[in-house]
Amino acid sequence: MHWLKELKAKARFKEPLSAHTTLGIGGLAEAWVEPGNFGQLAAVVRHCFKEKIPSLIIGKGSNLLFSDKGFKGVVISLSSPDFSKIQVKGTRISCGAGLSLNRLIRQAQKKGLGGVEFLAGIPSTVAGALIMNAGSPNEGIGSLIRSVTVMDKRGRSRLLTKKQLKFSYRNSNLDKYIVLETVFGLSKRSPKRIRENIDVYLAQKRKTQDLGAKSAGCVFKNPDNGLTAAEMIEACGLKGSRRGGAQISKRHANYIINRNKASARDVLYLMRLAQRRVKQKFGICLKPEIKIIR
Repeated sequence: MHWLKELKAKARFKEPLSAHTTLGIGGLAEAWVEPGNFGQLAAVVRHCFKEKIPSLIIGKGSNLLFSDKGFKGVVISLSSPDFSKIQVKGTRISCGAGLSLNRLIRQAQKKGLGGVEFLAGIPSTVAGALIMNAGSPNEGIGSLIRSVTVMDKRGRSRLLTKKQLKFSYRNSNLDKYIVLETVFGLSKRSPKRIRENIDVYLAQKRKTQDLGAKSAGCVFKNPDNGLTAAEMIEACGLKGSRRGGAQISKRHANYIINRNKASARDVLYLMRLAQRRVKQKFGICLKPEIKIIR
């Protein structure tokens, strides 16, 4: 990994991934890299592609489960200020991939632009939210996007227009790219009304979710049988089930909480348990919403 020093990007070796995920789980990354700008990012990406070095982009780590064995390769963090810039022009907001959804929402409210309130309480960057089309059960962030600038695995950048973007429930066609910048199309709304909307969404989440606990958010996608994954897991009597330091939440059955130094193995055990029981009772195969990195 001596080549990282030549690229002048910040790098650390044997970095604990548990410190960079909301679940607080994961072994050591062979290399943890924080490019300072787009040029450094492109150089790292190109080198990894050329030398066939496994690489992974990480934001807030809110939808990831890393293996206890860690990651053999390069984990790239877009935490530099260059990746978190935001600009407002009319009813459009342009922002970098590393910008947090929380900051996006605050800036939109300040400028009297509504439409992103349903994203309140999601601990993600813009890029992470886009790739999985994050949002509420009935709304996804993809509906607000006008264009996205991306980088491919060879370090080449291109602009994708709205017509080239495809979003569906917890899915998009952006997973093969590195998201760099995004343009949102919002609508004029009073800051007071925006604040009220945010409060409604947050209040609902506080009632049903363990917002302060270590988790990766919803573990499974909701199927299309009219029931949510949480409702089916709860019907199987699995709320509160534990394995090692991991527990299926007592408040929201589609959450798995790291209660006490849980391992990835603990979480995977509970996931398989939920899938098996739901399959037996409902005939439904639950599909993971979180990304499992082995």
